[in-house]
Amino acid sequence: MTAFARRARASAGRLHPELSLVSYTLLGHLEESGGCRATDLAAHYALDKSTVSRQVSALEGAGLIERLADQRDQRVQVLHLTPAGTEILAQVTASRRVAFRERLAGWPEEDLRRFAGYLLRYNSAGPGPGPGPMSMPDPAPDPGPGAGPGVTAHPDASPPSD
Repeated sequence: MTAFARRARASAGRLHPELSLVSYTLLGHLEESGGCRATDLAAHYALDKSTVSRQVSALEGAGLIERLADQRDQRVQVLHLTPAGTEILAQVTASRRVAFRERLAGWPEEDLRRFAGYLLRYNSAGPGPGPGPMSMPDPAPDPGPGAGPGVTAHPDASPPSD
């Protein structure tokens, strides 16, 4: 697991120098949720509010997210991806998807099935953040060549860093 986490952190920087793994994860959550408050991000990922605040400030400063007034309560600010944030998230996701497929290209079908089953089992066990950018078992559409029949590569798997 340590090697997996290290690869994930390193890959985010290689795919986009200004986008850390945490930033990528937060952007993915904002995309999936359609926007949310910073306190919702902190609660979802069990992070300290100050940690999320620093990340949000950096993403906002980079022009990747923006704060908009909540339509139901004008006192509340909701974080949303900007067009630039949507574009960069799509680019990084596509790069990660390609790298994941390449990493699994030579695996026999039975190994891919077992691996997918283990990922499902791992991600469904125990507490932690719900489905989001770092969860891998959700099948990605159109796995393309090299992913193997019956198994789809998820865009958030770590690319090779060896």
